[in-house]
Amino acid sequence: MTQSSSMPAILQAVMKGQPRALLDEHYPRWHHAPVTGLMNDPNGFVWFSGRWHLFYQWNPLTPDHKYKCWGHWSSADLLHWRHEPLALMPSQDYDRNGCYSGSAVDNQGRLTLCYTGNVKFDDGGRTAWQCLAVENERGEFDKIGPVLALPEGYTGHVRDPKVWQHNGRWYMVLGAQDKDKRGKVLLFSSPDLHVWDSEGEIAGNGINGLTDAGYMWECPDLFELGGRHVLICCPQGIAREPERFLNVYPAACLIGDFDYSTASFRHGELNELDAGFEFYAPQTAQAPDGRRLLVGWMGVPDGEEMLQPTLANGWIHQMTCLRELTLQNGKLYQRPIAELAALREEEQFWQGIAGEAPSLDALRLELLVDICGSLDMDFGGALKLSVNEQGVTLQRRSLASGEWLSRYWKGTVSSLQILCDSSSVEIFINQGEGVMSNRYFPQHPSRVCFNGASEVTLRYWSLRSAMVE
Repeated sequence: MTQSSSMPAILQAVMKGQPRALLDEHYPRWHHAPVTGLMNDPNGFVWFSGRWHLFYQWNPLTPDHKYKCWGHWSSADLLHWRHEPLALMPSQDYDRNGCYSGSAVDNQGRLTLCYTGNVKFDDGGRTAWQCLAVENERGEFDKIGPVLALPEGYTGHVRDPKVWQHNGRWYMVLGAQDKDKRGKVLLFSSPDLHVWDSEGEIAGNGINGLTDAGYMWECPDLFELGGRHVLICCPQGIAREPERFLNVYPAACLIGDFDYSTASFRHGELNELDAGFEFYAPQTAQAPDGRRLLVGWMGVPDGEEMLQPTLANGWIHQMTCLRELTLQNGKLYQRPIAELAALREEEQFWQGIAGEAPSLDALRLELLVDICGSLDMDFGGALKLSVNEQGVTLQRRSLASGEWLSRYWKGTVSSLQILCDSSSVEIFINQGEGVMSNRYFPQHPSRVCFNGASEVTLRYWSLRSAMVE
């Protein structure tokens, strides 16, 4: 399907699908979500020319993964967002099977997209091209075409370029799979975004002592934070542990030190980035004030996504809230960005025994909980949270079998910050030491109920809607 021939179908899908999505009781009131169809990875998160830009993987035609465009939102303040023209559609031989994930940069005053052109062959094989597109005066993007072919020694699974500039030179990390089916992160450098030199493998299965670390590493993002370097990634195929890496595919991080002169990254152990049921393909950007911000897809590929009830209304998935990253005591902390406090309505306060606490409307809610002991919380009968001396346990019923599934965060818990939307609950533990992101599908109006004999202090706010214009 060419770009020109697909546009009428996309316009029809949006016109017919958006009213259904907006009427769905599970459609988010203040998170990013597709107007119709399927949305997954955040792409091209960047501050450019006085505005934030957030692109995203989008199939507007139907809620499945078969057709991938880049949608586009922008904002001046990270709160009020507007729709921009569709950025990329599969229209050329080099991206005919999808404009896959990537990043965006300011290249001499021009907003430039760096993305993977996905190509599949009739014999089941595939290849990938790393491509560029440049914004024109209409706010649309002109494709420049491929600038990097499939590197030698790797399968067709090479994708997700994250590009940045350091000391006047461009750098790119790519997720990859070598010929031995081991996941890797590749590094390239360039003087101009067009001619790229390989700097080798900097992380992955078989590197720096990591063994049995999966068959494919997706969505890498390398950045400096607090005097160290952080690599976030999505390693596919790592073994599940009793209480870690329980999702089909997890998101993870490595903390260490990257040396540009030797293109080497020395790092510690691989840690889960989010311990909840849904979190994948996060991407970061640096704010003008120096903050490192993150947004992720509140979904997981190949799990139970195609059983979610929103499919009946023609849409699926949403983004996480925007988060600020910091390093503290060698750990990566995530907190909701400060700008989100502007969504708060009147503050409420309650203190006492947990089992005597009032139930709260869960539709649009921010809740701060100070804890001195154990606590149980129930979110509309569809998600259960328990805190004890070991940490946090979340439980939710499988959409396939109906059995209760569990996710865990281990450690001493002193406080929770919980953000609720129509069909999501994000839990920040100890001011961001741990995070658990989750979709859930209660019957509305749903309420948050408390149980337990411990003393708790609650501060909470209803949150205003913040729909994309």
